[in-house]
Amino acid sequence: MHIALVHPAGCNWVPGKKDVSTTANRMAPLGLLSLAAYLERLGHPVTVEDCLGPRPARTGEETVTRVLANHPDLVGFSTTTSGFLDAYDLAVLLKQNHPDIRTVFGGVHVSALGAPLLERFPAIDYLCLGEGEQTLAELAAGASPGTVTGLVWRDDSAVRTNDRREPIPELDSLPFPAYEKLVGFPGGYHLPLFSYVQAPGATMVTSRGCPYQCSYCDRSVFKRGYRFNSAEYIYEHMRYLRTRFGIRHINIYDDLFTLQRQRIESLCQMLVDRPLGLQFNCAVRVGHADESLLKLLKHAGCLMVSLGIESGDPNLLEVHKPGVYLDEVRSTVKRIQDSGLRVKGLFMMGLPGETEESIKKTSDFVISLELDDMNMAKFTPFHGAPVWQTIAEQGEVDEDWRKMNCLNFVFRPSGIESWERLDHLYNTHVKRFYSDPGWRRRFRSRLWQHRHSLVRLVRDLPDFLSAMRTFDPTSNR
Repeated sequence: MHIALVHPAGCNWVPGKKDVSTTANRMAPLGLLSLAAYLERLGHPVTVEDCLGPRPARTGEETVTRVLANHPDLVGFSTTTSGFLDAYDLAVLLKQNHPDIRTVFGGVHVSALGAPLLERFPAIDYLCLGEGEQTLAELAAGASPGTVTGLVWRDDSAVRTNDRREPIPELDSLPFPAYEKLVGFPGGYHLPLFSYVQAPGATMVTSRGCPYQCSYCDRSVFKRGYRFNSAEYIYEHMRYLRTRFGIRHINIYDDLFTLQRQRIESLCQMLVDRPLGLQFNCAVRVGHADESLLKLLKHAGCLMVSLGIESGDPNLLEVHKPGVYLDEVRSTVKRIQDSGLRVKGLFMMGLPGETEESIKKTSDFVISLELDDMNMAKFTPFHGAPVWQTIAEQGEVDEDWRKMNCLNFVFRPSGIESWERLDHLYNTHVKRFYSDPGWRRRFRSRLWQHRHSLVRLVRDLPDFLSAMRTFDPTSNR
């Protein structure tokens, strides 16, 4: 069976503004590439259409023409919440052209909502809940839908939900993602500006799941279990990217890269003993970043470590990210920098319970940490997150799926007087960070290292200036 896998564009920016998200950071769709590699290993030809890639179709009709050019029997869409409706529009166009083509939707939004989506959206034939590799493989092999675990399907006029599929226990059994399926990879894909020194770059994920239960995190696909690739597998994956594609920097997007300490120590020792000529970034959690491990990461080629902090208000942390304390955050940031690594703080504004006072506490805390970089997401209440169950009681919700991308406020905490005020507070904080003399001094001191980022910045300067104006609190936008 020929299978086409589609990564929809969705709405990845502020409505009414030119989408510059891919200019800033164009990531390979690793979930789809993992599916593609798994299916091809079983003998099924697969094509991948990345609507956020470097050469996207200009219209939905053109995307459908590209997909149909390979005569697929089954078309799969991986959807976030903000990308779901865009994917559905493509499914409708596909059905109009070829009613016999089967469509299957998967991803976090589908896994969170399940069967009601099939009832509301008739152009979808199947929903894949949870991990998709084995479910899609059974469908491609011609199994009866009623026998495929993890599948939601139509039985005449009824919608059936099969038993949930157990997660793949051994991640090392999976092939490396099929990066070669992407038109323009690696040169057309790029990491966030100034987050790397060497180019080209790529991304990896080396684990699935998380044992923690932060209020805002949707675990619909991988649940709370934690599975991971071995150090040997990760090293070979890195070596493959280096030798096959010439990759010089890898961003590892695990939530908890250092949780299983032994594998990280083993991996770092391999990278020290058998260098691959590349650097990497990763994320750590407070409590899993002691001095010896950080120094080992540095020695192995790590450039920057991201740290999920979320808020500078201890009361909000207690509710939304229990087990993380401000004093420990401070000491962790200092240890990271003392080890010679850069540190990027990850924050979130607009959480339930947020007030102007808590936002000021966070802004002051961010400046006091003397971070090398910062990302402030706009809190988005996803359907599979624990906080969704009570979100309507804690403020005003705008359930516009297209805007639920962490780049737009779709929830206004009851402690903030208006949507306009919330946007103003956000923009004021972002401008404060990047205007801080300490941050600018740290940035200038290493600017000479980032020639690849500077080339991108100059090339796409109009888009970046437009984005800056979007976040300017004095702009009328």
